[in-house]
Amino acid sequence: MPPESDATGEKPEPGQLFTWDEIGLRSGKGNAKERRWLVIHRKVYDISQFHWRHPGGTRVISHYAGQDATDAFSAFHKDEDVVKKYLSSLLIGELAPDQPSCEPTKNEMLTKDFHELCATVKKMGLLKPNYPFFIFMFLHAVLLDVTAWLTVWYFGKSWTPFLLGVAFFTVAQIQYGFLQHDLGHISVFQKTKWNRLAHFFVMGVLKGGPASQWNHMHNQHHAKPNCFRKDPDLNMHPLLFSLGKPLSVELGKKKKKYMPYQYQHKYFCRDALGVLFSSHPSFLEHCGLVCLFWQELAFILAYNLRVCLMYVPFMGFKSFMAFYWLARFLESNWFLWVSQMNHIPMNIDYDQNLDWVSAQLAATCNVDQSWFNDWYTGHLNFQIEHHLFPTMPRHNYWKVAPLVKSLCDKHGVNYQCKPLLTAFADIVRSLKKSGEYWQDAYLHG
Repeated sequence: MPPESDATGEKPEPGQLFTWDEIGLRSGKGNAKERRWLVIHRKVYDISQFHWRHPGGTRVISHYAGQDATDAFSAFHKDEDVVKKYLSSLLIGELAPDQPSCEPTKNEMLTKDFHELCATVKKMGLLKPNYPFFIFMFLHAVLLDVTAWLTVWYFGKSWTPFLLGVAFFTVAQIQYGFLQHDLGHISVFQKTKWNRLAHFFVMGVLKGGPASQWNHMHNQHHAKPNCFRKDPDLNMHPLLFSLGKPLSVELGKKKKKYMPYQYQHKYFCRDALGVLFSSHPSFLEHCGLVCLFWQELAFILAYNLRVCLMYVPFMGFKSFMAFYWLARFLESNWFLWVSQMNHIPMNIDYDQNLDWVSAQLAATCNVDQSWFNDWYTGHLNFQIEHHLFPTMPRHNYWKVAPLVKSLCDKHGVNYQCKPLLTAFADIVRSLKKSGEYWQDAYLHG
């Protein structure tokens, strides 16, 4: 067993046996803030120093400190053999033989069946990309981008071609966004390197944003979805919104009121402006984010140069600014509703350390499949499958969905699927209900 001196920073000798209680104390909190351990396939690893060098970011791996990270590790690493060179130097022991394979808060039978499902998914080849599909998605976005320019160039900048150009440009940008999402999840190419390079290009030259920031934030979201202080998508709580019943009641009992939360379901509809500016930082902010990644800065500059050279010469700067920011506003609205329809209406709380399947299903729901829904949401209508298998190419979600449903039915896990407009309406309904929970606790708690 590890010596008590470990709490002061002394590293245990390799080859020791540990219990879940001992591992849980090394979460980077409490009396051993400098110690971070986690478990992968019953092996115990000390990430106390490594988390600073973790390629996926320090936070995403630290979120699993003191916990079993087996399923998260398998979900994020497409080729586990590649990362074994990192793990070998971090190994300090393993779980004692009398210890279960996961903590008491997790459903061990569900986890076992999910591992069998993962093996089935690999045998079916559902993790392999269909290159013609992604080529088509890329070319159709490029065609929309070119059509936007041709519309304004050929027909002039009167209202009709102006608005048509804005529409084409908006759709092109949102489709580029879905493509960079695929690349960021290592699901377009077999090799991680090619996904990373293409992600830098699409996110930078075609979208004008920093790929590294997206990876840093989005990986945390997938690791701990709807877990307050671990999922960056919940950073809007409590300064802008009060989210979920537990957090809203807690906020109300503390007599905290940063916003009139009882009206948040109304001002959410206007919050796209906030997304607009938060997702497109100023040039100086970009410089700060990518000071260590000069290639990102070069790509962002290339994007701004590209759109300016395409439109300013025959539109003028003022008309171009109106064109550009109107398109960005529409894109932000589109992105806001699509990205939040699967999560805000679901359970939002602190990390309960649930098993991988239970955690993802508690935080996500699906939207009905149709040709339009698939295209309009970039296949994020299959949010459950996407969260369970984040590296799976999106064209295969519909194939694995029946298997996931069967797994959920067997273990009594709620698998939610709803119409698109219902999903949008549920955002407003859930925000209204959370605001009511907050107000009741604020006034009577």
